[in-house]
Amino acid sequence: MALKVELKPNERIIVGNCVITNTDQRARLLIDGDRIPILREKDILTPETADTPAKLIYLAVQLMYLSPDPMAHHPTYFSLVRDIITAMPSAWPFIESVNNFILNGDLYHALKESKKLIAHEEKLLETARDQQNADRDDARKSA
Repeated sequence: MALKVELKPNERIIVGNCVITNTDQRARLLIDGDRIPILREKDILTPETADTPAKLIYLAVQLMYLSPDPMAHHPTYFSLVRDIITAMPSAWPFIESVNNFILNGDLYHALKESKKLIAHEEKLLETARDQQNADRDDARKSA
């Protein structure tokens, strides 16, 4: 069964090891193939946009997903995992799920699960910022 992808004007997509850029009009593609990595532009992270530990893990999984030799990226991935678990133990359930998908060779679902890790990290960071702002407000009131 072919995958139907609709691209916005000038949107890019990665299919295999090719980057396809749409023209200035909407386009609909039917992509047929077996186990071909496909990533829409909105799902692509670059080293510049991977600015948090969870995003770095997503980037490592993305590189595995797109690579003809995913295992070449395992050392980087597992090093990042050690770091994030040390700093954010609550990430373990997400990491465990990503690990299981990687070990089963299902890198697409590992990538999707990595997005959940990013959402968890963002929630923790937002909570920390809110607490910091509340502490700052309390300090001002008592001054």
